[in-house]
Amino acid sequence: MCGICGQFNFTKQHKIESETLKGMVAIMRHRGPDEFGFYQDEDIGLGHARLSIIDLAGGKQPIHNEDKSIWITYNGEVFNYIELRAELEQKGHKFYTHTDTEVLAHLYEEKGPDFVKDLNGQFAFAIWDKNKKQLMLARDRVGIRPLFYTIVDGSLIFGSEIKSIFMDNRVERAIDPRGLAQLFTFWANLSAQTVFKGIKELAPAHFLLFKDGNIITQRYWDLDFSKQQSKHSEQEYCEQLLDLLKDSIKLRLRADVPVASYLSGGLDSSFITALVKKHFNNQLKTFSVVFEDKDYDESSFQHQMQEFLGTEHKEICCTYQDIGQLMPNVIWHTEKPLIRTAPAPLFKLSKLVRDNNIKVVLTGEGADEIFAGYDLFREMKIRRFWAKFPDSKMRPELFSKLYNYLPNWPKKVNSFLMAFYKKDLMDLNNPIYSHIPKWKTSMSILDFFSEGVKKDLLKTAGMNEIKGFLPGNFKNFDSLSQAQYLELMTLLSGNLLNSQGDRVMLGNSVEGRFPFLDHRVMEFCAKLPPKMRLNIMNEKYLLKKISKDYIPADIIKRKKQGYRSPDSAAFFNVQSKEYINSLLTDENLKSTGYFETRLVKSLIDKCKTADTSTLSSKHNMAIVGVITTLLLDKLFVKDFRYKMNSD
Repeated sequence: MCGICGQFNFTKQHKIESETLKGMVAIMRHRGPDEFGFYQDEDIGLGHARLSIIDLAGGKQPIHNEDKSIWITYNGEVFNYIELRAELEQKGHKFYTHTDTEVLAHLYEEKGPDFVKDLNGQFAFAIWDKNKKQLMLARDRVGIRPLFYTIVDGSLIFGSEIKSIFMDNRVERAIDPRGLAQLFTFWANLSAQTVFKGIKELAPAHFLLFKDGNIITQRYWDLDFSKQQSKHSEQEYCEQLLDLLKDSIKLRLRADVPVASYLSGGLDSSFITALVKKHFNNQLKTFSVVFEDKDYDESSFQHQMQEFLGTEHKEICCTYQDIGQLMPNVIWHTEKPLIRTAPAPLFKLSKLVRDNNIKVVLTGEGADEIFAGYDLFREMKIRRFWAKFPDSKMRPELFSKLYNYLPNWPKKVNSFLMAFYKKDLMDLNNPIYSHIPKWKTSMSILDFFSEGVKKDLLKTAGMNEIKGFLPGNFKNFDSLSQAQYLELMTLLSGNLLNSQGDRVMLGNSVEGRFPFLDHRVMEFCAKLPPKMRLNIMNEKYLLKKISKDYIPADIIKRKKQGYRSPDSAAFFNVQSKEYINSLLTDENLKSTGYFETRLVKSLIDKCKTADTSTLSSKHNMAIVGVITTLLLDKLFVKDFRYKMNSD
């Protein structure tokens, strides 16, 4: 993977400053430490920081076509580039490198912007069409790779990371309350919104054309759950899925450097690792993170899988103190607040990978979304079942089967749980029905906002805002598919693939690849009958079926333990970092103005005195949200230049 950036001065009011362009690249050197490259003319400046994966010697960017009328700066991998190149060569295109990057330049030349539909990969890129004076920005189907832009003072400025855009002094650095409210509701921002004023993010599966000062943004792909098929037998579905996953992995092993795998001990990463080991690479290296606190640790399952597969395995232990100490670096890379500390251990894990001279790892990300693996999907199913007889005392007992891995979750259905799940129980026609309990819980963080911020948000639609982003045929999806679509468009793209994926991996110059997120696999799963995904209460039904010949039965049957890490306890302990104390002073809380000082001080007291196993989810999310927002303000609004120079 790499970092890309650039400026298109469409009014020509200002000359493109070479030093600014160099700074935009340099501040992303963690994304591409192997090589820097630039292209500049009177209209455009393109920059590139390279992490060499394919064509190590000849792949310096930006790259051009034969007559140098098309230039591209590119972050990502197009895994089917070999097949695409062969087609282009048959049509007479001449290549001067062996990279996938050059393939994209020629595809654009051949087909125009719609060529993105031919790509199987994870990417963000900018193409400058010199003859048309047109800039194209594009992003992969599910948002694995990020891309941001802003328009200021006659220039369109873009970058893989927001910090790159901030290197231009014309760009304001300020936090947007609306962006915060979205993040603390949906766990992610919606569409073009970010947490910074004036900075937009190109949405997944979109491309943007900019010409003559005008922007056209177009969606080129969406996941359609309305065309489900039921004409195949279960065995046929199993065979089709296995073939697709094997081909997805085969493509994602294309690299001129070694490819390793994460091994969490759960079904998803275990199955991917087993497929690689059996069919493609018998010398596979695997990596995992373990926790000092046994409530979060999965090392026994990781060790079982490592011994079963015989991989060369390394692990790293993460403590409360590690998370607290790492958080400033994590926020520097995520460029957004968090409501969970989960990215911090993964940041430490990616450093272990890089320290072992590995640049590329496969992960199991995406399986929970496309195979309905989260307890949230079972929760939705139980609530709909209960709603048929809302006075039933027996049906709510099914909630005791959920979230058993959470130490502070009630082991039996009590009055609190009954009241919690009964809210909005009969709102069955609401398109966001599945996520109402989850989002209402996370929205409680908004209670800690200052009165000034709350006034700014009076005109926003709150939780209902997401309805405006749903596809026109969403009403034709069954209830499970609606829930899956919502999870895919929020948690997956905006959180798991960003804060827990691209940012913390490339913070240590490591590229993640995700076999379950091959668009062919996702489209196949969207067409499956719902019972092939969630069969009564048996999640990942079809995936479990095809896994039985590859991994031990007790790994397949084990109770799901969602990946988590310690939250409030990471910040309030005997070794609490000094930066925490400075962030949470009355003076800082008042001067930043995001949160109500009195409420935050009460929250701090609760976190310091309460047993970590009894502290509510609301308070855990709130304290992480408060601390990381204040960190974001410090790193990007107040002390940006200092941080840049000392990073």
